[in-house]
Amino acid sequence: MNASHYRSVFAPGLFAGQCIVVTGGGSGIGRCTAHELASLGAHVVLVGRKPEKLDAVRAEIEVAGGNASTQAFDIRQEDAVREAVKAIVAAHGRIDGLVNNAGGQYITPLAAISAKGWEAVIHTNLTGGFLVARECYLQSMQAHGGAIVNIVADIWGSMPNMGHSGAARAGMVSFTETAAAEWAVSGVRVNAVAPGYIASSGMDHYPPEAGDMLRAMRKTVPAGRFGNEAETSAAIAFLLGPAAAFISGTVLRVDGARPQARMGWPMELPDAQAQQRPAVRPYDGFHLAQTPRVFQDK
Repeated sequence: MNASHYRSVFAPGLFAGQCIVVTGGGSGIGRCTAHELASLGAHVVLVGRKPEKLDAVRAEIEVAGGNASTQAFDIRQEDAVREAVKAIVAAHGRIDGLVNNAGGQYITPLAAISAKGWEAVIHTNLTGGFLVARECYLQSMQAHGGAIVNIVADIWGSMPNMGHSGAARAGMVSFTETAAAEWAVSGVRVNAVAPGYIASSGMDHYPPEAGDMLRAMRKTVPAGRFGNEAETSAAIAFLLGPAAAFISGTVLRVDGARPQARMGWPMELPDAQAQQRPAVRPYDGFHLAQTPRVFQDK
């Protein structure tokens, strides 16, 4: 892609004057989303555990003409979350939006998951997101309103070899629905985006022996391909924005209809020529998108 800036489908200045927090903003979907929100006028607060990754994305955003700052902390630590949100509110006056994107998991069958491993994934993918959302609500959104988008996953029909993540993500869906009901009185909307098979840098964390499996996953998607980070970010931006003013407590799937594939149904994948039709061509808005290593030279 040769563009020098993010090519969002949304109106310029859509989030002008807003402060939006993006957890897991140092890579993958979080990085892409931060770029898009900044391109639309938001001041983006990048959250993660590694300052160097956050600083790199902040620099990218500033080169592109956007505004960003960083807060490095562990979302699983309650006191750290509370103090970081306090610092963000002190610096910017309020928090208008939160993208609860930070998360992670590893491939292993249920029978091999230890209690420590289970708890680590639950704390990262569920408890951490709850803590950040609660503090954004208590310290800003309860008084000023706002929008929260929780990033979950394709949990429909189970997550074999990732049962710890599936349990956490299902919990986050329920949290999304409950928070939408409880916090609506304060003018806060809470929704979730469920990415399916997205070609992002997160795939680079899986072991090399998983490469053949990862490359073959597109054959289970009726759309016949992996999604990309920009297609996920667009869903997030929509739910944060004013066009979604009456949408709360829902999950927007970005998965190419993958959960609808059924055993016994002779699914036909679109051919390469069909993929170039305007109706199905991938939306490639992120000017700094990087192909995961597992798909390079394949």
